[in-house]
Amino acid sequence: MTAYPLTAGVTLLIVLLLFYTVVGVGLARKRFGIRAPAISGHEVFERAHRIQMNSLEWAVMFLPTLWLLAAYVGDRAALVVGLCGLAGRLWYALAYARDPAQRSGGFLLGMLAFGAAGLGAGIGVARAVFGF
Repeated sequence: MTAYPLTAGVTLLIVLLLFYTVVGVGLARKRFGIRAPAISGHEVFERAHRIQMNSLEWAVMFLPTLWLLAAYVGDRAALVVGLCGLAGRLWYALAYARDPAQRSGGFLLGMLAFGAAGLGAGIGVARAVFGF
């Protein structure tokens, strides 16, 4: 069995970020009296909800790609890319909560990390399949 402790660690940090966004939505629901299943009603709640949904959407693409990068390129490469992606999403979430117009820097860093993971994983898989 091959172990990827660095990738596993950054994955756990990403899962903690997702949990943080869930808590944020729950707290905003309570604070502003927005009962489920409503997803609108107060701008601060709507921001928290969008942060959660955007984070989930990103994680669904990013995590499998990150693990492919770990398996076909290496654990350290996945750690670096994973930490960059996590930093981007943290930046995005904090900026979006303050002012949605300021979220683009974090979004860009997260997407660059996703692109790096995808490119690295793609090259690694191609090398394994085609032997180059």
